[in-house]
Amino acid sequence: METLHNYINGALVESLTNRFSPVYNPASGEKIKQVALSTVKDTEDAIASAQDAFAKWSRLSPLKRSRIMFKFKSLLEENSDRLAKLISQEHGKVYSDALGELTRGLEVVEFACGIPHLQKGEHSANVGTGVDSHSLMQPLGVCAGITPFNFPAMVPMWMFPISLATGNTFVLKPSEKDPSLAIEIAKLLSEAGLPDGVFNVVNGDKESVDVLLTDDRVQAVSFVGSTPIAEYIYSTASAHGKRCQALGGAKNHCIVMPDADLDMASNAIMGAAYGAAGERCMALSVVVAVGDETAEQLISRLQNHISKMKVGPGVISEGENDMGPVISQQHKEKIESYIDSGVQQGASLLVDGRELKVADHETGFFVGPTLFDNVSPEMSIYQEEIFGPVLAIVRVSDYDTALELINKHEYGNGTAIFTRDGETARQFSENVQVGMVGINIPIPVPMAFHSFGGWKRSIFGPLNVHGNDGVRFYTRMKTVTSIWPASVRLKQHESSFVMPTLG
Repeated sequence: METLHNYINGALVESLTNRFSPVYNPASGEKIKQVALSTVKDTEDAIASAQDAFAKWSRLSPLKRSRIMFKFKSLLEENSDRLAKLISQEHGKVYSDALGELTRGLEVVEFACGIPHLQKGEHSANVGTGVDSHSLMQPLGVCAGITPFNFPAMVPMWMFPISLATGNTFVLKPSEKDPSLAIEIAKLLSEAGLPDGVFNVVNGDKESVDVLLTDDRVQAVSFVGSTPIAEYIYSTASAHGKRCQALGGAKNHCIVMPDADLDMASNAIMGAAYGAAGERCMALSVVVAVGDETAEQLISRLQNHISKMKVGPGVISEGENDMGPVISQQHKEKIESYIDSGVQQGASLLVDGRELKVADHETGFFVGPTLFDNVSPEMSIYQEEIFGPVLAIVRVSDYDTALELINKHEYGNGTAIFTRDGETARQFSENVQVGMVGINIPIPVPMAFHSFGGWKRSIFGPLNVHGNDGVRFYTRMKTVTSIWPASVRLKQHESSFVMPTLG
């Protein structure tokens, strides 16, 4: 049985812990590895390594740091097939979805490659007579990332590329459910030329997390996960004087208007609701259908699509499944309990995914695509994030009621509207109280040069991840105002005919 440990100061390091957590192949239900749950000392050693590396790394020019990011980008591309298969094995998502996750993470690496421009600050000449002013965007020090199981590659890459490129060092605490990707990323960063200690991986659970949140050497913490944990992360980190961005839960709605292209909408909703078995913070879990006719026509199309879905392992020898398993037996049971509650509370269960069995994978953690109609706002399946392949249809009579439903919900991560009417779409984008909005796009995840983050109880902290907010989060501004007395001009240097180089 392979045991995964830590990556500290540029090398694999064994933990002295006596606590381990199983790592499963969700498609088979088989325990394939175990991961060490690090001790306090293990975590402190990683922080110390990052602290020691900070002084030299932060003084390296942005151009040289950028070149390491370029090399890392190249290595990610060269190893994408291997990494995607590893994601599929430990998470369960289908191979093409795993490749898509890597691509979205790679886009943040590409953004970080432009750090010489992004970190250059501002300059104003003659703010007063003979007085100039300029700003410096300087790194913070040791930063930490605490990441979830659903995107073992993409979510860490929302964080550390910008943190490293701006001159910080980093400690990553990945999910113990699928930890191998983090170790592979650390190896590739070392191969790209990243100095020892600049990037470290500590595998563990709450014991390691609490060290990262309270150790005085850690200056900033970034987290993505459920809202209760996000609240704990944010309050604890803030109480210990750290910067913190903590992204929490979601209950993403889309409105389908009577004038929508229902073929387009149904196709889009299928992928957004059931892709990655619904284990996405941007998964579409509630459709608000305006009018009974809209609802009936949409449901007919969705049922037809669901009947043709292929559910099975993430990697197969020929072709590809549409949806894989969920992450664990415990999570499978949690999703099924939500389906139970939906039935008990009076929703109409049109497609039941509880009894799905996949041939030759009967012990896998599979939940089939599930569809509810006549869902109302007081039901648990409407109020709470299920994080599984469960789609709820809510029927309303008009647009204003649909908008009010979304704005009243405690979460405000992502939303969408399907319509042909530009004025309706414009009003929706301006008035909906949600951080990320799609117009005929069901999963409106911003590109890396914009920032990702929701509103309300979907985020804690003033800055979102990646994009310009990411650069601001991982740097602190220093403004310099200067005036110089008159002085004798220096003599000219001797002529040089060699192209000057920097870096």
